[in-house]
Amino acid sequence: MHAIMVSGPGGPENMSWTEVEDPVAGPGEVVLDVAATAVNRADLVQREGHYPPPPGASGLLGLECSGRIAEVGPGVVGWTVGDEVCALLAGGGYAEKVTVPVAQLLPVPPGVDLVVAGSLPEVACTVWSTVMMHGGLSAGETLLVHGASSGVGSHALQVARAVGAQVVATANSARFDVCRELGADVVIDYSGDVAGALSDATEGRGADVILDNMGGTNLATNVAGVALDGRIVVIGVQGALTGEVNLAALLARRGSIAALSLRSRPVDGSRGKGAVVAEVRDRVWPMIADGRVRPVVHARFSLSAAAHAHRMLAAGGVVGKLLLVNDQTAPVNG
Repeated sequence: MHAIMVSGPGGPENMSWTEVEDPVAGPGEVVLDVAATAVNRADLVQREGHYPPPPGASGLLGLECSGRIAEVGPGVVGWTVGDEVCALLAGGGYAEKVTVPVAQLLPVPPGVDLVVAGSLPEVACTVWSTVMMHGGLSAGETLLVHGASSGVGSHALQVARAVGAQVVATANSARFDVCRELGADVVIDYSGDVAGALSDATEGRGADVILDNMGGTNLATNVAGVALDGRIVVIGVQGALTGEVNLAALLARRGSIAALSLRSRPVDGSRGKGAVVAEVRDRVWPMIADGRVRPVVHARFSLSAAAHAHRMLAAGGVVGKLLLVNDQTAPVNG
């Protein structure tokens, strides 16, 4: 098979389409013929040498994919060769074939084609595990989503609206309309007084759950904007690795800050990837089936041209996800 290999830490010029050995399904695993994968911000960070895969995971880029089951390993039940699926991965999606633990498989949601399904597992599992399983967002509460036009952000807006929450988004002013279309009740310019605008939008209450991808840059804003008993969930450090926290302000609000990662979780256990995937199948897939949540795809590239997609994501302006399509399986413009 062929896969995208990275010759060493650096830019997209270090990526190449290279022949590698085919994977083999072990116990409790399947091999997929990949139809599509998607570019996540974490892929860029790994390419730069700052986000190594967890022990035992593939060293190839790619945290999600869709495809057809090509091989079933020992002990696998409920799935057969030829099934169309999508999957959460710890790595390996930028390839024509990939091995997946069966607990991380999902059926393609009703109404979604096989290629587009490759854009869903990482955002769906990230949002559900952070905003819902950890943050406990419920109807009538307020969610603040930073970077709301991103892949994770665009999905979080829709899920929050679907569960009956008030949704506040931060974004560049050029993307206000798309954030409103995706479910934001209020959109705030991220370069302005976010805490003040959030206070105005919530009559001084603040946000019950804050989903943050910037890290240290937003710590002070998040603490100032969190509601009583509010939950701040950090999933990225695009702005800064460190920051100061006003603990007195956080104590006064009985607030909490959690930094959560999906990729490093084990497959099994109550907090493992398998448990997250099971909840996504039970709770999010029905939202997609009835139209409350939809995939948001900005552009498609051939899998072999992944470097171009990396450049586009790094340049900014992407709304939702960038798909990498295995054109041996499905045409890029199909």
